[in-house]
Amino acid sequence: MVKINKLLLGTTSLLSLSLLAACGNGDEESSSEESSDTLSVWMMGDGNETVQPIFDAYTEETGIEVDLQSIPWSAAHDRLLTAVASGEGPDVVQMGSTYMAEFTDAGALLDISDYIESSDALSPENFFEGNVATTMFDDNYYGVPWYTETRALYYRTDLLEEVGYPEGPSNWEELYDAAVKLSERGDNMYGFDINLKEQTFGPMFAKQNGSEIINEAGEPVLNEPEFVEAIEYLHSFVEAGATTNQDLGIELSQSFGGEGIVPMFISGPWSISMIEDQTTDIEGKWDIRTLPEGPVSNVSNTGGANLAVWSSSDHPDEAMDLIEHMVSVDSLMTYYDTTSSLPALVEAWEEEPFQDEKIAVFGEQLENSEHMPLIEGWDRMSQAYLSSFEEIMVGGADIQETLDNLNQEVQTIIE
Repeated sequence: MVKINKLLLGTTSLLSLSLLAACGNGDEESSSEESSDTLSVWMMGDGNETVQPIFDAYTEETGIEVDLQSIPWSAAHDRLLTAVASGEGPDVVQMGSTYMAEFTDAGALLDISDYIESSDALSPENFFEGNVATTMFDDNYYGVPWYTETRALYYRTDLLEEVGYPEGPSNWEELYDAAVKLSERGDNMYGFDINLKEQTFGPMFAKQNGSEIINEAGEPVLNEPEFVEAIEYLHSFVEAGATTNQDLGIELSQSFGGEGIVPMFISGPWSISMIEDQTTDIEGKWDIRTLPEGPVSNVSNTGGANLAVWSSSDHPDEAMDLIEHMVSVDSLMTYYDTTSSLPALVEAWEEEPFQDEKIAVFGEQLENSEHMPLIEGWDRMSQAYLSSFEEIMVGGADIQETLDNLNQEVQTIIE
């Protein structure tokens, strides 16, 4: 497995110093903390019911209770920052993959390399490489991959067949050609959806064109030819009327179902159940394929979440035992049943649900899928990108000039 080193974690921040001080105080007051027969766990999401069955099984097996707190994703980042400042974090925490660099740099996550190296079940070889890369910094491990996701192309087979692509477009040229032809069906008809609110959409196409996002020297390259060409390619869909740069304000059942106002879009596996639940008239008329090939590759974006131990935990052994339980095949299948989240554990893909042809596409795409830059300022960087992308796609701003400004702003963010 290729090890990918951390980019641009920078110097120790005031946040890190706050954590170190807080951890020191916590050691002196350890007598007031929970006993080892209870583990505190923070899960991100909107409900405990999705993970509670996993913890119930663990408690039954070990006798250790799990004190579960569910934190909405919208509040997760601020909650983690507060925990860093106070030193009062959980034993086990779910970490979004784009959070890993920031909170590893702040000293919030325990280096679990010794546990990883001594456990066959937690061996990095057991998980998709793109997910493992989000847990590694300076050749040390700070998390275990839990669930994964990537993006693939959804398309209406009936409508794509009418324009000559019954199996969907296989490359950028075919994607553009199909989208333009589909948009010629009439007013307010389009061919391809370009998500203006997805922070990885443009960068993913840039990678397909051979662009880096942050180079090996730690510098942003969002205004270099490869990145600019990818944004120009996406903007060409707007110029041709093959995509809409406005929110249609309609449900998936209307945009993808029925006449197929937007018969191609890129999304993750969660859209499978959405289509099945929301559309009643296109059964057998849609499919999923791996992303069309760009000039260099058809690489997709790896997302998902990891499981980590908070650095101030008094029970790291028990915490790692719980994590090992959570990434077992049985637990991952339980989580798939309650959330439709795909396991980062390769072995789990041998289970029956993942033999479904549509879901299997995501397994194939995961073999060519990479994470976004593992940098501390990713949240601010991605918001800056979205603003610039909207200026281009909606406002018609000059692409090179806008990306020059964006690159300068990102450089300031990551310095």
